[in-house]
Order: sequence, then C-alpha cells, then structure tokens
Amino acid sequence: MKNNHFQQLLSSYFLKYIPERTSYSNNTIKSYRDTFILLFQYHEYLHKSLSKISLETMNCKYIEDFLVWLECEKHYSVSSVNQRLAAVHAFFKFVQKENPEYIEICTSVLRIKSQKVPVMPMNYFSVEAIKLLLSLPDTSKLEGRRELAILTLLYDSGARVQEIADLTFGDVRNVKPATVRLTGKGNKTRVVPIMPQSLSVINSYMDDCKKKTVILSTYPLFFNKKGEKLTRAGIAYILDKYVDLARSIRQDLFPNKVSPHTMRHSKSMHLLEGGVNLIYIRDFLGHASVVTTEIYAKSNPEIKRKAIEAVSPNVLPTEKYSERQKKEMMEWLKSII
Repeated sequence: MKNNHFQQLLSSYFLKYIPERTSYSNNTIKSYRDTFILLFQYHEYLHKSLSKISLETMNCKYIEDFLVWLECEKHYSVSSVNQRLAAVHAFFKFVQKENPEYIEICTSVLRIKSQKVPVMPMNYFSVEAIKLLLSLPDTSKLEGRRELAILTLLYDSGARVQEIADLTFGDVRNVKPATVRLTGKGNKTRVVPIMPQSLSVINSYMDDCKKKTVILSTYPLFFNKKGEKLTRAGIAYILDKYVDLARSIRQDLFPNKVSPHTMRHSKSMHLLEGGVNLIYIRDFLGHASVVTTEIYAKSNPEIKRKAIEAVSPNVLPTEKYSERQKKEMMEWLKSII
C-alpha cells in the first residue's frame, strides 16, 4: 500500500465523490473537511510527517486516540466528537465501497461506536420572554428594524440559524399569505408560513434595503456592511445582545445558556402548547422523523400534565364528598398548617 494512496483517496472523496454522488449540504461538506484538518493537526501533534500518512496509519486505535485527543486536549463536547466520528465513518464507507481491498481497515474503523450524549434540559423562552425580546430593538433606526426582522423571523419561522443566514430576498413571499422558503439539512427545501405581524416587520426592513440599493432576488436577505450574508456567529451576536438587555429587565425569564436554536425550540414548544399536531410541527421544523419532534413533547412538563388530565376523567372514578366530609377535611387541613 503506497503512502500517498490515502491522499489520493481523500482528494477523490472531496473533489469527485461528494459533488457528483451525494447531496450533502455546504455545511456538511465543511464539517467533513474540518474533521480531516483536525486529523492532520493530530498527526502533527504526534510529531509525525503528513507526507507519510496512510490508510495503514489510520487504523482503529489511531482514530480512537484521535477522538480522545479531541475531547481531552481540544475540549470538544461529546456531540462534537460524535460529529467528527460520523465524518470519518462517511469517508471509510466510501473507501470500502470504492476499494474493497481495504475492507479490513475500513471495517475496524466503522466498528467504532459514537458516545452516548448526556440528556440535557431543553432551553426555550416563554411567550412572555419572546414578547419582551421583540419589544427591545429601536425601530426608529435602520439597525433596529434590521435586528427586529432577524429576531422575528428566527422565532416565527422556527428556522435553524444557518437557514436564516442562507435566506435570499427571493425566498420571502412578502404578500399575504406570507411564506418563507427555507433550505435545510441535505439541501431539502420547505416552505413555512409567517404571521401577518412578522410580515409587517420584514416588509419594513425590506423597504429600507430597497431605498439604499437595487435588490436582486438572489441577494442575501440579511447582510453585513460589506454586502456579504450574515454568518451564524453574526446572528448569534445579535440575539445575545438583546437577551443581555432583556435580562437586565427580567432576569427570571431567560435561561443561562442561550443560542439561536433556543428560538427554534421556543417556537416548537409554543406550537405544541397551542395544540398543534406533532406531524405538522415535524413538517414545519423540517425533521426527517416525528421521533425527533417528540423530544419537545417529552421535555415539556405542561404538555405531559395536559395529556394526563385529558385521559384521567375517563379512567378515574368521580370523587364525591358530602358536606360533612368536606367540613371534616377542611378542619383536618387547618390542624396541620
């Protein structure tokens, strides 16, 4: 096995196989690319030459040690380590398919299991918190109208932050019934409705943009001073700014850890609390399976309580107390207070 064969396979994987035979999104491709950059960094960390790296080098133990390095030295979370492992697995599945002579190495790497991710409480905002958050941008200024449009659409569409960053002017239907076209994981597109109040906010922002320059349908909906689309970090910065301001008013309404995904969680929870069927919420969020959407129902104690109350009258016997029994119960309760 030649040392440079690994480099040839990796080049073929990224330059031919992924573009021609997969429908990976740009974010997935970037994540996979970054995984191998990290892998090369690990190889140099071991004081080994990159020119001599081979598939024989990248055996099961090597990959396992790489994952430990990510967790212990780079301080990656368990979920992030699992994402890197998924990228390595995808590459070795390609190698196994295209080069069966390497099946033994590929099989050993593909046997590496991802770690169990600890269950974390799901952070989301109450309706009261969302109202406070959206009341804070100064709409007398261009910047305030832009930031209000970002926050409003982030919540009302239930979009992932990258889906908001990728929006163009042509993705917004800004007449009633208003909708926005989102491109999610795997380049899958879905069209979601936006409320009239949100449409008013977005139209105000779009009118500001049209006064400043000629807007094409392919132009990024939210852009920076250079005319480039906002990054995920840029959108997160805007959210953090207003969450910090909102905390100074009502600290109790906001969890300690907040991200743009918190807005997506919040919209999902509010739809669920409003009685919207999980199937519709699944389609709204762009989940591949309703099993993913069920996480929201499991995380919300109020939903559980309502579900229990809904069936309890049909199961439990009706409790009837005489006036004497009620009086005795009240006297007993008073005696223990």
